[in-house]
Amino acid sequence: MKDKQFLMIPGPTPVPETALLAMAKHPMGHRSSEFSAVLAEVFADLKWLFQTQEDVFILTSSGTGAMEAAIYNLVNQGDKVLSLVIGNFGERWAKIAKMRGADVEIIAADWGKAIEPAVLKARLDQDVNKEIKFVTLTHNETSTGVTNDLKTLNDIIQEHGAISVVDGVTSVGAIQLKMDEWGIDVVVSGSQKGFMIPPGLAFLACSKKAWKAYENCKNPSFYFNFGAYKKSAAQSTTPYTPNVSLIMALRETLKMMKAEGLENIFNRHAKLAAGLRAGVRSMGLKLFVEDDSIASNAITAILPPDGVTVPDIRKTLTKDFDIVVANGQNQLQDKIFRMGHLGFVSERDLITAVGSLEMALAKLGYKSPKGEATTAAIKALI
Repeated sequence: MKDKQFLMIPGPTPVPETALLAMAKHPMGHRSSEFSAVLAEVFADLKWLFQTQEDVFILTSSGTGAMEAAIYNLVNQGDKVLSLVIGNFGERWAKIAKMRGADVEIIAADWGKAIEPAVLKARLDQDVNKEIKFVTLTHNETSTGVTNDLKTLNDIIQEHGAISVVDGVTSVGAIQLKMDEWGIDVVVSGSQKGFMIPPGLAFLACSKKAWKAYENCKNPSFYFNFGAYKKSAAQSTTPYTPNVSLIMALRETLKMMKAEGLENIFNRHAKLAAGLRAGVRSMGLKLFVEDDSIASNAITAILPPDGVTVPDIRKTLTKDFDIVVANGQNQLQDKIFRMGHLGFVSERDLITAVGSLEMALAKLGYKSPKGEATTAAIKALI
């Protein structure tokens, strides 16, 4: 049906009408006093969302741009970087650091598993000379549907003295992340996730400890330069031309998020994840991450049943139900499909998705008790 498509992928995520309408208006001048007033409001709300008193920079890029900004403003050539890898985006940290010329070491968990804190502690305890300057990690890994125990891992990093550099692209605004209280040094995120607006903006906040590393960086980035962004933020502006229309949309979604409240946002995502997992299990399907204690509240990775392919599931959901779900990435392509329940997603959307998945599988010849999946999802949501 025309104009009925619903995105249930890790991003982009659905966008509320108020944000779409804000984007549709003629853009105001980015150096005007009117836009500076908007930015002042947005900057304050971003601090609320990141749970920090530090500046949150707005970059006109994808989340990967913020990842590169973090590395290129902190790391000098030859610096030792420890990358904790649990999937595709953890690998991205390592790739960026290597391109910067860092000496990169990787601690990797099998895809579908989280980093074991004891493994990280053992490695950092060995580093008696404090050669490891930075530890990169992913809070919520969307390629697998795993959430790391960020607080515990960061406590270990801080005890060692290294700087923690965290990919919060799909966790900020969906999963609890207390930047200041937990003592995290750098957090990056992206607009097309929990922020509920289209792709095109990235966000970065850094601690005073990280700021000292920036001051010792010999060749920091030009476009993503921390100093330029901090100076501009103090004047409620940006160093370079921002995506004005997206920032206007962001103002609207941040208002929505503040009205809902942080704890309610996190609880909603947790309930939606529990509802989908319950529905999937009732169909007899297997989850890629069976351990609910590390399962993501933003996306769920699902294995197809025997005799049914991931491409067929995705094609049927799109063609017959106007629901888009994601394929697996890299070695998981065509082995799992991923359903996002991130951002502007409600209980109604989740129930619709579970029922649609059940019908799609039935059309593809998979037999399961009719209606039980939706019932299981509803029970988990109530």
